[in-house]
Amino acid sequence: MQTRSEETRARIVQAALKLFADKGYEATGVAEVCTAAEVSKGAFYHHFASKQAIFIELLQEWLQGLDAELGKALSRSSSVPEGLMAMAAEMKGVLGATDSRLQLFLEFWQQARRDPEVGKEMVAPFRRYRGYFSQIIQKGIDEGSFPPLDPEVAAHGLVAVAVGIVVQNVLDPGGADWYKVLQDSIRLFISGVSNTRAGVVPGGR
Repeated sequence: MQTRSEETRARIVQAALKLFADKGYEATGVAEVCTAAEVSKGAFYHHFASKQAIFIELLQEWLQGLDAELGKALSRSSSVPEGLMAMAAEMKGVLGATDSRLQLFLEFWQQARRDPEVGKEMVAPFRRYRGYFSQIIQKGIDEGSFPPLDPEVAAHGLVAVAVGIVVQNVLDPGGADWYKVLQDSIRLFISGVSNTRAGVVPGGR
């Protein structure tokens, strides 16, 4: 059972999430968050040092949840190609989210350009994901699922595809079935990488 302090903190987080997504980070003040959460400013600052602190925490919580789901999908798979498809399947919940977090994703991007601290927090996960997927690609090479290739280059491509699809899903939700687009893109990546085994390089001559 949550303590009163934990319940207060949770209300602050949920209020901030909705306000940041609906009104934007810049247009939302601590006083508005407190009013929406029905807490005092003293209670707010007991849990968070600043508006920026809760904004960064929302980003970290979102990414931690995503990390956990992707890790479970990979661990249940018997090969790297199977694991990549399982990870793509886990993204269905992200792309189909009806809460405020996808709208907040764009707000993270916008604020990252204005605030160096937020920018640092936003860039770090992308670098981490590139390293993470580079290790996965190397595992695929080691197990024989993929031929020798530069795992860092492949990881950059995978991250770029995933982020691009998430952004399009936010900006143009009715433009395509973005979950299917993601699955098809990962299949195309796996197929393209596999074709290099026979010396066929996509886009090469």
